Amino acid sequence: MSILIQGGRLVDPSQDLDQILDLRLDQGKIVEMDKDLDPQGAQVLEAHGAIVSPGFIDVHVHFRDPGFTHKEDLESGARAAARGGYTSVICMANTKPVINTVQDLKNFYQKAQDLPIRLYTVAALTRDLKGQELNDLEALAQAGAVAFSDDGFPLKDQALFEEALERTKKLGLTISLHEEDPALIDCPGFDHGPFAQSLGIQGAPSKSEDSFVQRDCALALSHQAPIDIQHLSSADSADIIAHYKDLGAPVVCEVTPHHFSLNRDAAQVYGSLAKMNPPLRSQDHVDRIKAHIAKGTIDFIATDHAPHSKEEKDQDLLKAPSGIIGLETALGLSIRELVQEGLLDYKALVGLLSCHAADYFQLPGGNLKIGSPADIAIFDPRQDWLYDSSFSKSSNSPFLGQRLPGKVLYTLCRGKIVYQA
Repeated sequence: MSILIQGGRLVDPSQDLDQILDLRLDQGKIVEMDKDLDPQGAQVLEAHGAIVSPGFIDVHVHFRDPGFTHKEDLESGARAAARGGYTSVICMANTKPVINTVQDLKNFYQKAQDLPIRLYTVAALTRDLKGQELNDLEALAQAGAVAFSDDGFPLKDQALFEEALERTKKLGLTISLHEEDPALIDCPGFDHGPFAQSLGIQGAPSKSEDSFVQRDCALALSHQAPIDIQHLSSADSADIIAHYKDLGAPVVCEVTPHHFSLNRDAAQVYGSLAKMNPPLRSQDHVDRIKAHIAKGTIDFIATDHAPHSKEEKDQDLLKAPSGIIGLETALGLSIRELVQEGLLDYKALVGLLSCHAADYFQLPGGNLKIGSPADIAIFDPRQDWLYDSSFSKSSNSPFLGQRLPGKVLYTLCRGKIVYQA
C-alpha cells in the first residue's frame, strides 16, 4: 500500500521548496508531489499544520555497540533516533573492539541491516585510536566506512596527519576531528572558569580547541584535503574556520544542540549531566556560535549522542564520564534556540539537520525529490511536548523534564513508518 502525506508544509532547501502540498510514497520512494492528490488506495497520514521534511541525518553518534551495550546498542539507538525524526546516523568507532578492520565493519553492517533506520559508521583513523599507526584506510573505504575518525582523541602527530590527509583525499572521504589539545587541559569536561576553579581544576580552556583547529585548517588548505571539525564549542574556532573557508580550505564543521543551548553555568545546576568534551563555554561563546550558525559557517547540527549509565554519571564530578544523549531533543532545541530566536528559518534548519549531511557524506535521502528514498520527518512546530523519558537505554540528559517545541509526529524510512507519536 502506498502512503499519502496529506496537506503538509513541504520544506526542502535542496530544491528551494517551502509549500503546502501532498506527497505520495510507494515502494520506498517518493513518487508524486502535488495539491489534492487522490487518496484512494493509500494509507493517509494527516499533516495539516505540520512540516514535512527530509529525514534528519546525524553525522556524529555513539551507539556503544559492541562493547558497551549496557549504555546503548544499535537497536535502542535506532529507536531513539527515529523518535527524534532521524532516518540516518553515522556512528563513531570508539567501540570495543574499535572499528579498525574490514571484519569490524562487516560485523557492524550485519547487525545494522535489519534496523528501522539507516546506520553507517566511520572507521578508526589510527589503530585502536592511539594516534600512532594509520589503519588500512583504502580497505576500510572499500568495505563501507563513510569517513575516518579517532573521535574522543586528537591526532597529535602532524606528520601522520598529513599522510592521512593525502590518503583520504585520494579516497574522496573526510577525516572527522576531535580538536582538544590534551597538553592544555588538566581535567576535561568543564570550561576554564569560576566553576572549574571551585572544583580545584583549570578545566579545558577554549585555546585547547583553537590551537588544533588552527593547525588542521591550515593543513587542510595546504593539502586541499577535506576535514570535518566535530562538535565546535569555541567561537574563536568558528572564527578560524570561517577564515579558512574564505581562503578555500575544504573544511566543514559540526555544532551540537547542547553547545548552543547551554552555557558553562549549567554545570552548577546539572552537575555531571552538563559535563562533556569539549565543555560548555561562556555565554559569549554561545552567542557567537549562534551568530556563526546564522551566517552559514556551520555545516551540520550533530548531536554527539553519548549514552552513559546512571551509575557512571552519579560518580564524583571529576570521575564521571563526559557526554549526554541528544537524538530526541535536537529538533526541539534547534527550534527553540535558532528558529524562535529569529536566527534561522525552517529551510535553513532542515539543511543543517539533513540536506547538507546527505550531500557531504554521499548518503541516501536528504531531499524530497521525486524518485528519492522516502526518508521523511513530519513534525508540528506548533506543538510542545514533554521530554519525560527516553527511548535510549540511558537517560543522561539535562533536558529531561523540559517542554520543547516541534513534536515529531511521524518518522518514515524507506517508505515505512518507523516512529509514530
